[in-house]
Amino acid sequence: MPAVLGLNFHHDTAAALVVDGRIYAAEEERWSGVKHNHPTRKGTLTTPTRALQYCLEAAGIEPEDVDAVWAASMRPAPAAGWWLAEEREELAALLPAPLGEHLRLLSHHTAHVLSGYLLSGHEHAAGLVIDAGGSSLGSDFGPGRERITGYDLWPDRIDRLHQGMPAIVPGPVGPRRVHSSLGHFYRNLARRVIPPGDEPEGSMMALAAFGDPQRYGTHIRELVRLGDEGEVRIDHPWGSADSSTPLLLDERAWTADNVAEQPEHKRADLAAAVQEIFAESVVHIARHLQRLTRASALVFSGGCALNSHLNGRLAADSGFDTLFVAPAPHDAGTAVGAALYGWHYQLGQERLPVPTDAAWGPNPGALPMTTVPPAYHAFPQLGPELAPTVAALLAEHRIVGWVQGQLEFGPRALGHRSVLAHPGHAATRDRLNAIKKRATYRPFAPAVLAEHATEWFMSAGDPFMNRVATVRRCRADRVAAVTHHDGTARVQSVAADHQGLRDLLEHFRDLTGLPLLLNTSFNRKGAPILRTAEQAVAAAVDLRLDALAVGDTLLLADHVPDPRAASLRTR
Repeated sequence: MPAVLGLNFHHDTAAALVVDGRIYAAEEERWSGVKHNHPTRKGTLTTPTRALQYCLEAAGIEPEDVDAVWAASMRPAPAAGWWLAEEREELAALLPAPLGEHLRLLSHHTAHVLSGYLLSGHEHAAGLVIDAGGSSLGSDFGPGRERITGYDLWPDRIDRLHQGMPAIVPGPVGPRRVHSSLGHFYRNLARRVIPPGDEPEGSMMALAAFGDPQRYGTHIRELVRLGDEGEVRIDHPWGSADSSTPLLLDERAWTADNVAEQPEHKRADLAAAVQEIFAESVVHIARHLQRLTRASALVFSGGCALNSHLNGRLAADSGFDTLFVAPAPHDAGTAVGAALYGWHYQLGQERLPVPTDAAWGPNPGALPMTTVPPAYHAFPQLGPELAPTVAALLAEHRIVGWVQGQLEFGPRALGHRSVLAHPGHAATRDRLNAIKKRATYRPFAPAVLAEHATEWFMSAGDPFMNRVATVRRCRADRVAAVTHHDGTARVQSVAADHQGLRDLLEHFRDLTGLPLLLNTSFNRKGAPILRTAEQAVAAAVDLRLDALAVGDTLLLADHVPDPRAASLRTR
């Protein structure tokens, strides 16, 4: 059976291996401890050394057993041709000789879209990729980089049929070429809304629920013009990385340097306006793609596809019957897309089944009893008792670290490296935000048994926690900890074959009548999702969790009674 390796050498450095119809994939940040594995300076390449080693070892193969190696290109350049060869040589030199000799490059956006399409199960789909910027457009489209790219996707071909293009605009010394980015637009404005210390884009999306989009909507809408054939034009410098040019609102100058001086209610109003206009722009492009392709399904990827509120809007308003968001739409996912490209389009292998989980990484290892920390006591080898015991703790509103099976790939915990809690009380949300040192307005997501999802939400969500759904009003008061201020929740649907959460959710439902739990990532502020059992113990102590389950071992804080000692009241 062929083996194909996919790599991303830029931020969100990652490796993915497809062999024997199975994906092994991991992000280098889970070893380095540096979130997004940012290089030391912009443009510096980093090799996913330990992620690559994991993939090979997990699959039981050697580097010489790999048949093809693909990576997403990111080198901006003024013309096509020479730059691909130069970047290939530079990246190949970072790999062991057998792998470097096989290395080939495909465009950044193509790797993004295939990380969704080739796992979507759809025969024919439109593909849309939007991010800050990808590969050079080269001579085919004129100088510039991939910003917005639309595709017509089939099992035997990949047609690029829409490309966001540079524009000629007036400048202080004559006309200038500007290539605006919706990804930069959102990030640029987010840095004027969210104080340093919080991730700008995710925090602004959350804060938008508290604002009035009309307050600044007219002003922000003047910065973004929607034209024929899906065109989006953003006034300079708002579609660039510039966050120093003042944005004038209410006779005040908004910059990244003075964001903390702006009142929070006004920052919420600006966030709401930006979120609404950003979503309108993406829906505008998607509707154009639907007219071009006549496809019933849309596959969405790229950094902007991490915006779960946007994805909920796309699902409802884009004109497509189905929306499939790539399991890992950020840059690490390009490693998966690159590997799948080689597997299917180069080597002619059958597409992989549609996944219901992204547990493609390493196991946590066993928890040695010598690592039991002070103020906790251990219950080893609980076996089948573990899930009902933890369900009982959660029913009593305890907060539990949950480390089970292979590490999930991507930016969101899917029930393998999670912190779990009862979804019923808003006070739990407030406690968790304090524990994780997050802004008080940030929401938490529910993980729900898939067959019960539409009983609690107006749509089913997806397995990768990539879109919001409206909470049914008749149920909202029972799940206050996972219902955001605007009545939405970012829903993870847990299928019958999910190896991390399924059994626990069923036991919790039987105890409480609630088929869902609050699920958030197991990490400290500013750090990546943790990888090992030892890291989980240290984090549980630091976060002051009530309990930690690793494999079939339970650590229980001394202040928490053993839930097996007495029957529990349900909430």
